[in-house]
Amino acid sequence: MSSRLWRLVVFALLALIGSAVLAQATGVPTAASAPGATGGGGASAPAAAPPVGASEAISPPAGTSEAMPAPPAAASAAVQPPAGMAAPSARSSVAAVPEPRPDDTNAQRQRSQPYNNAPFWRGVRESGQQAGYSSLPGAEKGVLIQGFVQYPGSRFTTAGEAWREVRNRWILPYGGALVVIVVLALALFYMAKGPIGEHGATDTAGPQIERFTYFERAAHWANAIAFVALAISGLVMAFGKTLLLPLIGGTLFGWLTYALKNLHNFAGPLFAVSLVVVFLTFVRDNFPNRADWQWVRKAGGVLGDKHAPSGRFNAGEKMVFWGGVLVLGAVVVASGLVLDQLMPGVEYTRGTMQIAHMVHAVATILMMAMFLGHIYMGTIGMRGAYRAMRDGYVDEAWAGEHHELWLEDIRAGRVPAQRSARPAPPPRPIASA
Repeated sequence: MSSRLWRLVVFALLALIGSAVLAQATGVPTAASAPGATGGGGASAPAAAPPVGASEAISPPAGTSEAMPAPPAAASAAVQPPAGMAAPSARSSVAAVPEPRPDDTNAQRQRSQPYNNAPFWRGVRESGQQAGYSSLPGAEKGVLIQGFVQYPGSRFTTAGEAWREVRNRWILPYGGALVVIVVLALALFYMAKGPIGEHGATDTAGPQIERFTYFERAAHWANAIAFVALAISGLVMAFGKTLLLPLIGGTLFGWLTYALKNLHNFAGPLFAVSLVVVFLTFVRDNFPNRADWQWVRKAGGVLGDKHAPSGRFNAGEKMVFWGGVLVLGAVVVASGLVLDQLMPGVEYTRGTMQIAHMVHAVATILMMAMFLGHIYMGTIGMRGAYRAMRDGYVDEAWAGEHHELWLEDIRAGRVPAQRSARPAPPPRPIASA
């Protein structure tokens, strides 16, 4: 027999031995032991009989003389399924993991998807529609993020973001531009026209007429000082982060804004009270009349060569009084009291404060633009106007130039030239040339 044939025989024997060992280890019957397999003589080997019960003895392996003991009845019964039930599979022996659902609570989601806090943050986001639980007292304590709204000029988004859009995209840029435009317009008007009038503060030789009593001047200056404090502090709070912070640094800007914020809060009630006093004091002489229409047509004399005649207050002053003091003043005071949380019967939620802030900002910017013109005419824009509010008296020539109808009423005796108990100050001597 050749060497190649011997190698084939050896490989075949090794394969048979290996398959027999593998079958013994895994319990898979080999071809020699399987039912119906033929042996060397062609006869089929009988299949091994299964165990009859738990009490039967197991036959010992070949070559042993003693029989192996039967397993205990309890052990064999433990592996049997209950009557009427199928044997449990290996897959069902592991605890079933629930599937995540959109309406899961955060605790349920932790069982299906640990560390996934989507239900918690969804509840935070939607707390504006359905408030969460909070043991703290007060309004909207369970609301972390407000619901969706659309303020004028904003997108349909959460209320906080909508308020921010209105403030940063509309109120601040356009309001700041309006104030700057008014200041530039007044500066150009002053350079083109200069102070209005021919009679000024030095014209005291003629008869003196009491234009404002001490009480009227006290009410006016209290309101004016409060307004200036509120205007400066409000402008710094609105535009200081953009204009002042890069110039003076964070430390000084922080102290400045902190001081101005408290000044704003305390000057607000003073402005409100003084505004009411100013309105009640001057309302009698600010009702419109026919002469006001003539004044408006001539723009107070700007469009003509002569100053338009008027009563004690001209149409421009009356527009400031009714539009600025009454309408805008009432809106500013009411919204400011809401922001200070001093208005009774108001539920101070974030939505209420946002609306009050937008109304307050728009009204104050319009009021500043209107009062800038009034301040200009009362200081450098008209000769003798500041002296009238400082001392209370004007020269008769000044009254005839700017308030001709008022002077006629004084000469006719319909209006007294001296309304307070204090006599008019003596005329100042005129310096010789």
